[in-house]
Amino acid sequence: MSTHHRSEKSKTKPVRKGLHPRNLHNQGYDFPALVKSHPTLAPHVKPNAYGDLSIDFADPLAVKTLNAALLNRYYNVAGWDIPEGALCPPIPGRADYIHYIADLIEPRLARPSIKLLDIGTGANGIYPLLACQIYGWQCVGSDISAQSLENVATIISNNPTLKDRFTLRTQHNKNHMFEGIIQTGEFFDVSVCNPPFHASLDEALKGSQLKLNNLARSRGEQKVKAESTTLNFGGLGAELWCKGGEQLFLKKLIRESKVYSTQCHWFTSLVSKADNVKPAKKLIGKLGAVDIREIEMKQGNKITRVLAWTFI
Repeated sequence: MSTHHRSEKSKTKPVRKGLHPRNLHNQGYDFPALVKSHPTLAPHVKPNAYGDLSIDFADPLAVKTLNAALLNRYYNVAGWDIPEGALCPPIPGRADYIHYIADLIEPRLARPSIKLLDIGTGANGIYPLLACQIYGWQCVGSDISAQSLENVATIISNNPTLKDRFTLRTQHNKNHMFEGIIQTGEFFDVSVCNPPFHASLDEALKGSQLKLNNLARSRGEQKVKAESTTLNFGGLGAELWCKGGEQLFLKKLIRESKVYSTQCHWFTSLVSKADNVKPAKKLIGKLGAVDIREIEMKQGNKITRVLAWTFI
């Protein structure tokens, strides 16, 4: 793992973002350092309304370039890229999930190799990439989109150390999460998942529009039209929406986890909508889980939750 953040850290301000104590992004972004190690970021970095260096977070190319720079500098991932219209994950929040998972499975960390399964790894492959680079775990990423998996395969080929640690599997049945992915006799220490948030493409577009308007408002600008940044979902729509949205997706995930209860120690999922937590917990309890945890992750004013459960 990269070590050059340590000297930076010693002279930085106290933690302010409410991220996990081990998260390398607790101080916000060091743009001069990022530009130095990843020059293609330079054109996107300029002072914001408060005079601080920043990027335009409504510009997909700027956000994507920032991600590539962060992954390169802090996690030794070279050549990270995603197709146009693919979901661009905020790295600090994604790293938080992995750090909290490490705390959750801590008693198991003494074992020689931790195995993680990422359900719906997307075109970005972010959770396995971080888990491999931060903790050296063995990871499997699954997805129904061949286009997404091809992209992740390219990222892996750009990073030879990942070749033996990060494998990809295609889910051929969109109604299944674990079936066809977890093989006979195989055991995972933990599964992670970032469910599709919206129930339809239309809802996803409205969500993107709202996000852009909020960004514009926070910068004192006019509203922005979302078409250019959102109508290009292409084959990657499944990353953002599915029939029934997050609630139904979670229900399926939980029901199927019961079937694989002896092949995975901890099942976990991000839950974006607070209203979905209670019914999910109720269902997990009904299916006979022996331990259910709700982990709160804070980033600025935003709170997201990870739901974790085990039958073992």
